[in-house]
Amino acid sequence: MRRNRTNPDEVFKEMLQAARELLAVRSPLDAELMVSDMVGAWWGRRVKGGDVEQVLGEGLVDYAAKAGTPASLTLLICLAYLGTARQGAKAEGAALAMMESGVARPGWADRVGAVKPTGCYVSRDAYGDQDTVLCTFAYSGQDRHALVLVVDYNMRGMARDAWVSSEVEKLLEQARAEAEANAMLTFHEIEPQQARALLDSAMRSTRESKPRPPVSDSYSAYHAFARSRLKALPPGRKRPAPLHSEAPYSRERRAMLAAEFLASDEAEHLSDRSAASRCADHIIDYGISQDFGRPLRVSPAKCETFLLTWLPAKVMLSPEEQEAMPHVLSAWSRFAARKSALPDRGLKATLDAIWEAMATFPEAYRDPAALGLDRALLERLLPDGDLSALARRLFAFPPLPGADDLNPADPADRRRLLAVDHGGELDEQHLAWHEEIATRLWEGDPPEMWEAAQRLLDLGHDREEVLHVLIEIVERIGGDPEELATALDDIAEIPDEF
Repeated sequence: MRRNRTNPDEVFKEMLQAARELLAVRSPLDAELMVSDMVGAWWGRRVKGGDVEQVLGEGLVDYAAKAGTPASLTLLICLAYLGTARQGAKAEGAALAMMESGVARPGWADRVGAVKPTGCYVSRDAYGDQDTVLCTFAYSGQDRHALVLVVDYNMRGMARDAWVSSEVEKLLEQARAEAEANAMLTFHEIEPQQARALLDSAMRSTRESKPRPPVSDSYSAYHAFARSRLKALPPGRKRPAPLHSEAPYSRERRAMLAAEFLASDEAEHLSDRSAASRCADHIIDYGISQDFGRPLRVSPAKCETFLLTWLPAKVMLSPEEQEAMPHVLSAWSRFAARKSALPDRGLKATLDAIWEAMATFPEAYRDPAALGLDRALLERLLPDGDLSALARRLFAFPPLPGADDLNPADPADRRRLLAVDHGGELDEQHLAWHEEIATRLWEGDPPEMWEAAQRLLDLGHDREEVLHVLIEIVERIGGDPEELATALDDIAEIPDEF
């Protein structure tokens, strides 16, 4: 859901009614989990008027403060611990004022958030695909519980799943038993500082992902609880590098790695050496840009994601590269497995996954030339090979008769193209604004601009109407990137004056 059109006061009223159940719970843990689930209802959503945590989160604090009931006080006490920094400060101030006025609170309220860590552990797979981090806590030695987060390195190191369990010993025994039975798994204790650094980074990666990240159904319900529990872990470490992390790759080192691969026994059977070289460059680029600088890490999940998701969305391949890519990826996997000492069992599973993906790859990868676009035009629109930019660049600079000699990648040609696009009827100032919007769309800066344009196009508005709405917003907002992104997010329809 892109926007929430419900009256916020109606939402707050329902939440305050639900908060009455807090008066019946017996422990701070139950209360914290209940409120975390409650505020998770708006996690990752967009609302008109600003940041959702400000509009709804801080709005709920203000609404609860005005209510002045035992249920609203209990909710505020939990929000003081579970909320964002701004929400927490406001909730704490309001709760103190209500307590001074004599509003009653449950006996366990003083223990909300008063936990200490009792151990941190990580379960890892030999591929380096993911870490399952398990942190245990207790209230003065009582009510011990475990917070579990799954960090997925095939999703840019995002935290994609979270849950809480009170059966701590059973959970630890199960993790140890799985590692003992599976040579592809390890399980060991880690320092609390290391756990915090890893999970802080993972949750930040999830939070900053656009569009809304593909997390589990339970992640939003436990998000506030997890965020607050991490604050109970001691800081003091930078984010630890993922398993099998490589040293930084310079351009020279990338070239040397590609040359080593092409000269290896694993690549000996590749017949089109030129296409194989370009394919190897794409594989290396993916490992460096999307996998924490680890081109030599291979796994079934990583290879499938690369072949069936990333390539079709991001890279314009030549017909020769399309033909060669699955075979080059198989050869690369053998080469990388030897270099990284991946067990034979892991290599076999990876090659099996590539083999299965080979049948799907021709369907997943749609050559844009097959859509009727001239190859020369594609090369002008995608000099960087970024296939994900094609739609917005075509919108900004559509094909024009008689303008084949003008290159939209060249800033010097852009204004001439825009003048041709509008029949030479625009004055210099208006043409400059069109150039501003076209350049932003070309660069994808900010990404919210193309998102807003697509929403308006989907509603049936024509290209010229959409461009003028974007010009009006940029002209009105100016250069503040956050305000511009917010204003673009708020556009759901073209105003009547347009």
